Order: sequence, then structure tokens, then C-alpha cells
Amino acid sequence: MQTEKVIDHIVDWLKDYATNANVSGFVVGISGGIDSAVTSSLCAKTGLRTLCVEMPIHQPPSHVSRGQEHIEQLKKRFANVSNVRVDLTESFETFKMALPVTQENETLNLSLANTRARLRMSTLYYFAGLHSYLVAGTGNKVEDFGVGFYTKYGDGGVDLSPIADLMKSEVYALAAALGVPETIQVAKPSDGLWKDDRSDEDQIGASYDELEWAMKMQEKGMNAGDFKDRQRTIFEIYSGFNRANKHKMLPIPVCEIPKNLK
Repeated sequence: MQTEKVIDHIVDWLKDYATNANVSGFVVGISGGIDSAVTSSLCAKTGLRTLCVEMPIHQPPSHVSRGQEHIEQLKKRFANVSNVRVDLTESFETFKMALPVTQENETLNLSLANTRARLRMSTLYYFAGLHSYLVAGTGNKVEDFGVGFYTKYGDGGVDLSPIADLMKSEVYALAAALGVPETIQVAKPSDGLWKDDRSDEDQIGASYDELEWAMKMQEKGMNAGDFKDRQRTIFEIYSGFNRANKHKMLPIPVCEIPKNLK
């Protein structure tokens, strides 16, 4: 990959899109992870106003410190970057208290984790509407079109996706070229939707390097029967997530009414 040229291409694409949309900048949710760091850096390089938003909800301290480190170095480098912190912990707890009492289980915990992402999406769109900005998505290709590892109408609710055609490994290459803090580059990827510090790999059962391999094999028309041992396991994990999350990746189905019934 021609990293510098890819960066220039994305930055130009962002500027053109913002100009055509007649907006003055971008808003990006900062998690302390590699994807949001790269996305916000790309937005900053456009010269357009870039608002970095921290939205902690019971966040692990390491996530918070990494996010803050990134924002501070970005503000020093780019005069068009500003930031705001909105602690959504109390809002999240108030929402939980308004819900019917349900025995705690994995389904409930996942539903509440997705609720965190949707609260953050609403917050980003509040600032986008306030300032006439676009919400820049932070999903990469493996997450958005491979395993669907994001929350529908949460972090999947965005106006444009600058890095969604980049594999995770390519995002890391851009991060190094963009000067993303080393603490973020070496941190284990995590969606930050849980009270503990579980990583994406803990939840999925495979690393992003493994998922990239499986995605490429699927694109070549391979199936699980073509592999053995760990490779077969990885391919089955990838395929399972890909099938289960198609509803996130495909357009919303519309029930078309036959003309003779109208």
C-alpha cells in the first residue's frame, strides 16, 4: 500500500464531500483506539474544523488516558482541532433504571453495551447539528463489511466512512504515518462497551490479522472445508459473524407493494 498517497486521497475525499454537502467540518467520537485516532487525524489534515468528542460510560482508565493523549497532541499540531467531553455515565444509569427489571444475563449485557453506542451516536449528532458538521465514522473494512462488529444505529450510524475500505493492518500503517501516539498503536483493539477491559479478540475469538486472512479467503470463494485445524476454526468464526450480521451490512429491506394493490 502507498500509505502517503492513500492518506492524501482520503483527505481530499473528505474535503470534497464536506464542500459538496455545504458543511464546515467533522465530529469524531474518540475512544482511545486506533480507528478513531486515525479517522480524527485524517479529518484534522483537511484543515476543516474537527471536533473530537470524548463520551465515557464507565470507561477503563487506560482508554480514557489514551484518548486524551491523542486529542492533546492533535490540538498541538492542528489549529482547526477542538474537543469536548460529555460524561454519559449518569445518563446511561438513568436509562437503565427506567427499564423493566430483568435478570442479568449475557443477552441483557449485550443489549446494554449496544445502548452505550447508541447514546454516543445521539451525542455526536447533537454536536453535528449544532455546528453544521458531518459525523465521521471510524469503522474499518473488516468490522464494517466482514464480521459486522459494530452497533447498528450506534457506531454504525454515521454520515461518511473514511477508513471503511481499509483492512485493520492498513489502518495501523496509516496510524504510524499520521503520528498517532505509540500507546494507541500498541494497545489491544477494544470496542469500549463493557465495564471490563475485554478486547475485540476476546469477544470474537480471533485476531484482526486472522479475520483479514479469512475475509480474503472468502473473497476467493474458499469455504471451511478447504482448511484444517486453526485455519478452519478462524474461517468458521469469520463466516459465522458474517452471516449473522448481514442485516447490518445490507440496505434496510423495503416491502414493495405490487402496483395492482395500490
